[in-house]
Amino acid sequence: MPVAFCALTLAGCGGSEKQETNIDYTVDRFADIEVLRYTVPGFENLTLDQKRLVYYLTEAAITGRDIIWDQNCVYNLPIRDMLEAVYANYQGDTEAEDYVNFLTYLKQVEFANGIHHHYSMDKFTPKFTAEWLENQVNALPDELKPADYATLAEVIFNPEVMPKRVTQADGVDVIQASACNLYGGGITQQEVEDYYAKLKNPNDSTPISYGLNSRLVKNADGTISPEVYKVGGVYGAQIARIVELLKKASQYAETPGQLDYMNKLISFYETGCLKTFDDYSVAWVKELDAKVDFINGFIESYGDPLGMIGQFESIVNFKDEAASERTEKISANAQWFEDHSPVDARFRKPEVKGVSAKVITAAILAGDAYPATPIGINLPNANWIRAEHGSKSVTIENITMAYDQAAKGNGFAEEFVIDEPTRQLMETYGFVTDNLHTDLHECLGHGSGQLLPGVDPDALKVHGSTLEEARADLFALYYLADPKIVELGLLDNPEAYKASYYEYMMNGLMTQLVRIEPGKDVEEAHMRNRQLIAKWALKHGEADKIVEMVKQDGKTYVKINDYEALRNLFGQLLAEVQRIKSEGDYEAGRELVEQYAVAVDPDLHNEVLERYAKLNLAPYKGFVNPVYTPEFDANGEIIDVKVTYTEDYLPQVIRYSKEYSIK
Repeated sequence: MPVAFCALTLAGCGGSEKQETNIDYTVDRFADIEVLRYTVPGFENLTLDQKRLVYYLTEAAITGRDIIWDQNCVYNLPIRDMLEAVYANYQGDTEAEDYVNFLTYLKQVEFANGIHHHYSMDKFTPKFTAEWLENQVNALPDELKPADYATLAEVIFNPEVMPKRVTQADGVDVIQASACNLYGGGITQQEVEDYYAKLKNPNDSTPISYGLNSRLVKNADGTISPEVYKVGGVYGAQIARIVELLKKASQYAETPGQLDYMNKLISFYETGCLKTFDDYSVAWVKELDAKVDFINGFIESYGDPLGMIGQFESIVNFKDEAASERTEKISANAQWFEDHSPVDARFRKPEVKGVSAKVITAAILAGDAYPATPIGINLPNANWIRAEHGSKSVTIENITMAYDQAAKGNGFAEEFVIDEPTRQLMETYGFVTDNLHTDLHECLGHGSGQLLPGVDPDALKVHGSTLEEARADLFALYYLADPKIVELGLLDNPEAYKASYYEYMMNGLMTQLVRIEPGKDVEEAHMRNRQLIAKWALKHGEADKIVEMVKQDGKTYVKINDYEALRNLFGQLLAEVQRIKSEGDYEAGRELVEQYAVAVDPDLHNEVLERYAKLNLAPYKGFVNPVYTPEFDANGEIIDVKVTYTEDYLPQVIRYSKEYSIK
């Protein structure tokens, strides 16, 4: 299926054209996580009505927080309530080992929106004892004690209970093997696939995204039925509050088109009708004049092992007018890029419709986009809408800026980049080429190509997300090196693309391995995508030594000997991945993923981990949100909204639990 949110790089090196001063970007550090701060430049220049609009949309975004927690695992919310109660009522020694370990565990759970790691999907292993936690729970006031502590303790401490939130391995029932709370108990993968196969009409030119806003359950008589996310349905209380806030926000809609799509989104939430969601998506794509924009809903399906059910997420943003000049050049030339793609003409779009792209400033991150967030968005996901009406693509530049600023001087490039000339190239062009890669990936990559008539958009099943990300990445990599990019003024040096090529190959072959535990395979879709591309290029360029893994002073490095030939390899792989997508060739897709995307070289893995550990860096990063404070007049009307950047990580997430939980 098309996917939209893409963590494209492992922040570690790269130069920057923009500079922000007097901001302490690092907020907290624990386990394998670093929490950063982002700013919202330009907010103060918005009109009063735009500020009001942003404020109510941010409130609607955060209000859905408990939904993603519950979707991730049925025990997440009661465990969070228990952990936060222990934290708030603890009276012991804050230097004691068990408490220090408890604090780390609490921060991990808050960051992941649950008890499973946000990226690896593995359940966290607490380093405090079960006895210590039980003593703390027993000391709580009766009204704060969990109703079934024994069950919660078993889930937390038993490694065999719900060990993985999402499993996408072949040869197992991925529904049964996944701890996510998107399917009812006892339901099997085959039953899910059969259920949706009966609903789908292969000849429907406007197919419904079945399953996007519902969980399937097995009834007492063995039949399967959906439980819909809507007002009066599953998550009804939270969605009703979101609707209330969206109605307040709609009073300040900037354009008739924006008001139209907001009303359609409200109607979707009230009815749960997926046809209405498609109507909303079409209206949202067509509205291009408003400065403020947002997503709010059940959108991305990475949390579902079958890629069907959307998880709640929201990002509120406004357009960065100056930076959007580059994305507008890209979208204006979308047909040229499609026509010159190295894929078979049968799989290209004869007419690219409605491709819009802009650079945005994120005002709030929420749901599955918080604290860890994407750096680019391309929506909607429905293939038929993209083909008939186009898509919106954005790069979130205040987030990429925060990553870049926080990474300066951390020693990553000196440790892993092969030589000083390459480091200088990446320092000079890394930031601009990373953002351009995101622009191309989101705006053109996901929006490129077409399915052949009758091909099921879900034909690639568990490998669909990996292959879709590979398709978009390859499109971006191929065109980064095209003379057209310099001709359009997007890069001022025809050699600049090499910075992105080196970083991509280094990341895919080596440095992203810092996110994998020893002895484990690559499982997350974006990581599989990057390894697939890098390993395929390494293998297919082996005879001509286009790319090599070399040893220098006992350390392994990536060495690129022929950048132009590497670009040709990216083009060849793009052609094959697009064929697989267009024809729905599951077996060829499975073979690509299994051969290149999954396995890890244990010796190289250990070396990378040892070298990375010496740098004392966190492989994962996320963010605290700014705080928006409205000022009211005597009539209760908002007369201004102030934004501040002083709230710390743990105080913020615990405040969210108190202020936005709806029981």
